[in-house]
Amino acid sequence: MVHECCLAESAPKNVNSPVKNDRQPDVLIIGVGSAAFAAAIAAAESGARVVMVGEGVIGGTCVNIGCIPSKALIRAMQAVHDGKIANRFDGVNSAAGVFNWKALVQQKQTLVQDLRKAKYEDLLPQYSNVTYVKGWAQFTGKSTEVEAAGWLYHPKKVILATGSSPALPPINGIQSVPLLDSTKALELETLPQSLLVIGGGIIGCELGQMFARAGVRVTICCRRRLLPAAEPEVSEALAGYLRQEDITICQGLGYQKIGRSANGIALTCHTSEGERVIEADQVLAATGRNPNTGNLHLEKAGIALNRKGGVGVNAYMQTSHPDIYAVGDVTGQDMFVYMAAYGGKLAAHNALNGNTHRYSNDAMPWVVFTDPQMAAAGLTEVEAKAEGYDVITSTITLDYVPRHIAARDTRGLIKLIAERKTGKLLGASILAPDAGDSIQTIVMALKVELSTENLADTIFPYLTAVEGIKLAAQAFKKDVKKLSCCAG
Repeated sequence: MVHECCLAESAPKNVNSPVKNDRQPDVLIIGVGSAAFAAAIAAAESGARVVMVGEGVIGGTCVNIGCIPSKALIRAMQAVHDGKIANRFDGVNSAAGVFNWKALVQQKQTLVQDLRKAKYEDLLPQYSNVTYVKGWAQFTGKSTEVEAAGWLYHPKKVILATGSSPALPPINGIQSVPLLDSTKALELETLPQSLLVIGGGIIGCELGQMFARAGVRVTICCRRRLLPAAEPEVSEALAGYLRQEDITICQGLGYQKIGRSANGIALTCHTSEGERVIEADQVLAATGRNPNTGNLHLEKAGIALNRKGGVGVNAYMQTSHPDIYAVGDVTGQDMFVYMAAYGGKLAAHNALNGNTHRYSNDAMPWVVFTDPQMAAAGLTEVEAKAEGYDVITSTITLDYVPRHIAARDTRGLIKLIAERKTGKLLGASILAPDAGDSIQTIVMALKVELSTENLADTIFPYLTAVEGIKLAAQAFKKDVKKLSCCAG
């Protein structure tokens, strides 16, 4: 989902030594992740001379240590879980388990290497006007001048795409205990007996369930609730489903201290019922990410930070310096790889052609790859009311959706938010096994400003998961209990 330029490993084969012309490029991009590549390709296709500067493994977080490796392991544990619950169908019995975790991790790493080569390393040679320079970059204070790998560059425009890094939770004693971040957790070749996950956001929920299905005793702790950005109904339902898989969920905690104990690592918390101590063999810190802004000397270039500690940008991805743009996680907003790539392409066009493309996240989807998956787009009910809308909602559970009834898996719900007077769709949340695929229908509906009546009148294929959206739209005016299959 996120990306960074500071990973230490290999460089692409076509690292070029800077020549005089390269040191005065049209665009200099700092970073080697998805945002940087999107910007470089867009600029190169426009005929610009591009220099890309970065340290570490090319491709950034998503392909190397984030989206790809995590979803590979999550899908493997989905197969294990599906085998264990096959007996929900009469006459069917199956069994599945993990007998060689190390082999699975090694297979995941091979996938990562193959995709990094195909989608990043082998891509650069196809753009002759892009030069990659391995090294860290920093501003000198002379307008857009950048020092990188011992060379001074004088680009016309600069695009910052340095990504983000895992954040440590502010808990007394946190520096004294061995911690896993998401990177280290995905590299474990031996499973711990117990795992404490600090943080109930996307990473905490995804990896917590994944390790639980691998046979690890998992506890997820969070200050508020699971997925605090999601609808409360979704958060509550997901917590219940995770508990059904014997995952301990501790919500609304105040962290007091953490330290070593006789049984591993102990976290002391304050709850509504008093003090509680939670112990585990290992601890995974999943409390968000911080923008990579250090050692860039941003202040020398007059680049201001925002309240999230990221580089502040306007709607055109332009920083407080008119010739310097920033995209992706380094801005501290919309930390998803697809939004980083979108922003990178947009910033390249704006830097080269003037500010003609505005960044928009109005219909941005986001997906949590738990089981069931959680996906959302547009406004939540709380957000819509905060923006002054007179809101009406519709919520149905999956036991009204024929696809899920037939699959004997009705975990989940669909919630639609609309403007009362016009019926205009404002947002949606889906908790379902196929939520990540279904949410794109909502995205398209938001893009063209469909009403819930438009959705209700649209033909959806039967027996599909996405048909649940039609049923939820119909539920604004009809009792779905009284509809036959495919009833329009």
